[in-house]
Amino acid sequence: MNPYAYIREQVIAMVGSLADDGILPAGLNLSSLAVEPPRDPSHGDVATNAAMVLTKQAGMKPRDIAVPLAGRLLTLDQVEAAEVAGPGFINLRLSDEFWRARLGDVLAAGAAYGDSRFAAGEKINIEYVSANPTGPLHIGHVRGAVYGDALANLLAKIGYDVCKEYYINDAGSQVDVLARSLHLRYREALGEVIGEIPEGMYPGDYLVPVGQAMMARDGDKWRDLDEADWLGEFRRFAVAAMMDLVRTDLASLGIEQQVFFSEDSLHQDGGIDRAFAALQAKGLIYTGVLEPPKGMTPEDWEPRPQTLFKASQFGDDVDRPLRKSDGSWTYFAADIAYHHNKVERGYKQMVDVWGADHGGYIKRMTAAVRALSDDQGHLDVRLCQMVRLLRGGQVVRMSKRAGNFVTLRELVDEVGRDVVRFMMLTRKNDAPLDFDFDVALEQSKDNPVFYVQYAHARIHSVLRRAAEDLPDLPLDLENLTRADLDRLTDSAEMDLIKQMASWPRAVEIAAQAREPHRIAFYLNELASNFHALWNKGNAEPNLRFIIVEDRAVTQARLALIQGVAFVLASGLAILGVEPLEAM
Repeated sequence: MNPYAYIREQVIAMVGSLADDGILPAGLNLSSLAVEPPRDPSHGDVATNAAMVLTKQAGMKPRDIAVPLAGRLLTLDQVEAAEVAGPGFINLRLSDEFWRARLGDVLAAGAAYGDSRFAAGEKINIEYVSANPTGPLHIGHVRGAVYGDALANLLAKIGYDVCKEYYINDAGSQVDVLARSLHLRYREALGEVIGEIPEGMYPGDYLVPVGQAMMARDGDKWRDLDEADWLGEFRRFAVAAMMDLVRTDLASLGIEQQVFFSEDSLHQDGGIDRAFAALQAKGLIYTGVLEPPKGMTPEDWEPRPQTLFKASQFGDDVDRPLRKSDGSWTYFAADIAYHHNKVERGYKQMVDVWGADHGGYIKRMTAAVRALSDDQGHLDVRLCQMVRLLRGGQVVRMSKRAGNFVTLRELVDEVGRDVVRFMMLTRKNDAPLDFDFDVALEQSKDNPVFYVQYAHARIHSVLRRAAEDLPDLPLDLENLTRADLDRLTDSAEMDLIKQMASWPRAVEIAAQAREPHRIAFYLNELASNFHALWNKGNAEPNLRFIIVEDRAVTQARLALIQGVAFVLASGLAILGVEPLEAM
């Protein structure tokens, strides 16, 4: 149960009862009515703005609504106190029995606690990473990869039917450069001394084994042919090899995407033509002349007729060209076709995760999706800022293997998958992030992933210790669920239960905001409160989790911390981090 959603239902029911009695008008719009934790916990457990949002509709002063509404809410068994504060907010204090029952909810659901059908199975496509297939993934790709994957997990938890997708940019000139770079490595594999890699080609030694594989397959077949004869085959071979490398890199982060969509396929199967025809049929294509770009004087601008999409009709600043001067499609035309394909696959909800330098592209792409879907589709573009690597207080700039960037695999190999994933989610995606190797390798409170995993492992250590100290005390989940939770009376214990009970709400808020970093924050706070309760037990022996002389309180406290372990596991699963049972 989401207790805040439940209390909101009760508030709505009581508004209805006041309307039935003629105290409030009938037919009030309650969509803006909220129930949430008060800013100051001393004011109560939950607060509602009901009187504030209904005052205009009802034609009444807020307090004239709040006072009778608070009186009705006080009749509920779970409400111990209902107070009207300020201009008309209602603060409710709920019974300990109500909160203890929420611990029962946690134990019944296990790590699935927080799952919901909020999104009712709606399809959503999340495209992330989508790096050019020209080499291994590097630190610039890591944050978007982790953010996109965690967001997909988060949206799935609230009931979306999620498709995780990678768009392969395999149709541009960079793939020709990759093919020529591979041809050099192929000649090298044949025994030729190639010398320095020419400027503008890909110098990384990751192409050495690819060149050797091409030689092993085809011998010297391609060595003396003209570029026109070998370029296409080397493009295909190189892209396939790079995508194998990308999939391996992503797997090292625990990422497995369901769809890998080729840009080149849009050129080969007429996808761009179909998208163009769809826009043309809607009257959204015309031939026109654009104004000079900002900052460019008319003398520097050569106006010419272009094939344009009416992007400004859907919120963009200007209309956008779809063909180049040589008649070939623009990059934007291919991107339109790709999103048209998503619309054709039934996706009205789409999330694209891009690098921060693509912010200027958002308006035209969202305009295209609106146009293609007759305003039924929605594209939500999320930008990820760059990551700065630090070691010993200094910025890390060079890779041991690649020469000009730090690879994803180097990062994972040094600090581990869990650390990379968690720490990439310790800040909002559009805020800069420093990844400090020294902190990442610490086993301290300053290392957030260690702190959270340690809480989960410490709980399992307590459960193992209890099994040793009280071998005849039933500690399986079924019996913990039956524990006498009334024995949980300390304020710190009750606060921990209330925090766990807020987990379903935290998940829904994070998912709706598209902000998985909120999950990392929640887990860190929950772990902190658990560790604080542990320390309180060290200072006050009567609050220890295991009291051999009092089996009932021991069982209740073990039920409590088992609940914490379930919530930690639930959150770590969203982040793609393993909930360790021993450290």
